[in-house]
Amino acid sequence: MSEVLRISITEKTWPAVAGRARQPVLGQIDVGIERGSFVVLTGPSGCGKSTLLNIVAGLDKDFDGDVAFDPPGQEVTYVFQSPRLLPWRTVRENIALALPDGDARNARIPEMLARVGLEDAADAYPERLSLGMQRRAALARGFIIEPSVLLMDEPFVSLDDPTAQALRQLLIDLCASRSTTVLFVTHDRLEAVTLATRILRMGGTPATVLGDAEVRLSRDERLNRDAVVAAQRRIFGTT
Repeated sequence: MSEVLRISITEKTWPAVAGRARQPVLGQIDVGIERGSFVVLTGPSGCGKSTLLNIVAGLDKDFDGDVAFDPPGQEVTYVFQSPRLLPWRTVRENIALALPDGDARNARIPEMLARVGLEDAADAYPERLSLGMQRRAALARGFIIEPSVLLMDEPFVSLDDPTAQALRQLLIDLCASRSTTVLFVTHDRLEAVTLATRILRMGGTPATVLGDAEVRLSRDERLNRDAVVAAQRRIFGTT
């Protein structure tokens, strides 16, 4: 496979504040992301995973290094930890916000709503939805533009296990139906193994990539907890 993204970071620090010295966040990181892969960034909370994702998204430009997409200028979507739905717009309208007015992809919104199980909630406002439904709407908004690269920052955190597992399966199915490259942040190792084709384990101060593991599980194995736990042991050496 060819690379769709090359992340080359020399250093990322937080600026000095209130007399404190500059705080190192990320050290040297040089990784290539292959087209169509599902890459999970994992590691302890606060180690810099979200910071790295923000750099890739172009939201944080205060770093030494370079992030290069191939080809440049392709469609990139960011799904945040919070669904970030506008409360004064319906589910349908929130999804449409991702598209320019008159874009032909607007005609696919009903299909996407059906894919995420929200066809009966299309005209509901976010306050009437559960958190799990709001996150399904956020997934639909992310996929409606058919992105080349999808960035996701712990989108299923704080959900109960059945809801989170259902959303993981939905994400696997959506990715299988499109040629989308995913860069996904989580500190949950079971979630990482369930979703990833490749896991980058971050840690240290400043944070670097401490481990790079390929995950070779079939779709059926990803739905089998015993198979996922066994793969977790092989990759992380723990249960």
